[in-house]
Amino acid sequence: MKLSIIVPVYNMVADGKLAFCMDSLLAQTVEDYEIIAVDDCSTDDSLQLLREYEKKNPEKVRVIASPENRRQGGAKNLGLRAAKGEWIGFIDSDDWIGQNYYKVLLDKAEETGADIVACNYNITYEHSFKKGEIVRCNHAGQTGILDEKKHAELLLNPGSMVTKIYKYSIFYENGLWFPEGMFYEDNCLGPLTLLCATHFEYVDEADYYYFQHGTSTVHHVDLQKCNDRLTTMEYLIQECYKRDFLQDYPAEIEYRFTEIFYVNTLFTYMLGMPFHKRRLSYVKLLREGILAYFPDFWQNPYFQEKQDEEVKRLTKMHVESPFKFYWYYTLLCFYRKVRKSFRKK
Repeated sequence: MKLSIIVPVYNMVADGKLAFCMDSLLAQTVEDYEIIAVDDCSTDDSLQLLREYEKKNPEKVRVIASPENRRQGGAKNLGLRAAKGEWIGFIDSDDWIGQNYYKVLLDKAEETGADIVACNYNITYEHSFKKGEIVRCNHAGQTGILDEKKHAELLLNPGSMVTKIYKYSIFYENGLWFPEGMFYEDNCLGPLTLLCATHFEYVDEADYYYFQHGTSTVHHVDLQKCNDRLTTMEYLIQECYKRDFLQDYPAEIEYRFTEIFYVNTLFTYMLGMPFHKRRLSYVKLLREGILAYFPDFWQNPYFQEKQDEEVKRLTKMHVESPFKFYWYYTLLCFYRKVRKSFRKK
């Protein structure tokens, strides 16, 4: 088998989302591939719809029904264990791809000998093949045989796992599995796959359609998702330590950890958590967490280079006084919201 496409599915049957995704996969021009759809204990009719696709396309579609909800990471692990393909692709069950998507990536792999090939995605708000805003996930400077410099660059800009194909050997030869039972599993495994790769290539096309809608599982802020972001990055640090990556890429891993574990979580929590649910104790916990792992994170050269001045100013305030940061940032957001509403009038 040339390619296994793994599709984790949870409650995506409404509004034709799952059907549009599956139809795009069955329309691929590449030959010799399978679609492994893993239903993660859906409570709607997703599993029934997948069974219909499996019945109509037995040569292409295999359905795995998880008896428990294991989140996307767990569903992807079930798919990896069942995969027969030399190459692995992942797609979210509310997204879709153009007909030549996997053919282009596989052709690039065969042409270059790469073990990971990446591309871009475009953002869309409707079920169509009209391309929206293009988001470039990687760049040509990261491509070729991976030396220390290119591995470091990929750590800083890993891109998305759904816009890549992977040699299956990267997973089973290195014992790489997604963390289960939590959101943001790609934050951990994405960088690890790149560090274990030897040759990376990139196609400057955007035939992956990233669908924006109100029922996406990762777009709403709650305490569990904030905690999951922390846990996945702690898992990444542990894996990097075990594999000596932390010794080889200390500044890059420190920055990647700081960006996701600390900066993203802090501002996501403050901006997205309703005021009546927001707690100063959690803001203090984030300060304690980053200082426990990287007490000198503020001096990291990538932090100084890549973060804007406001983030640097606010994180410095947060480290010095979580109480002062909490109320200052709350008032700042309120002021900006009021000013924006007046501008609209």
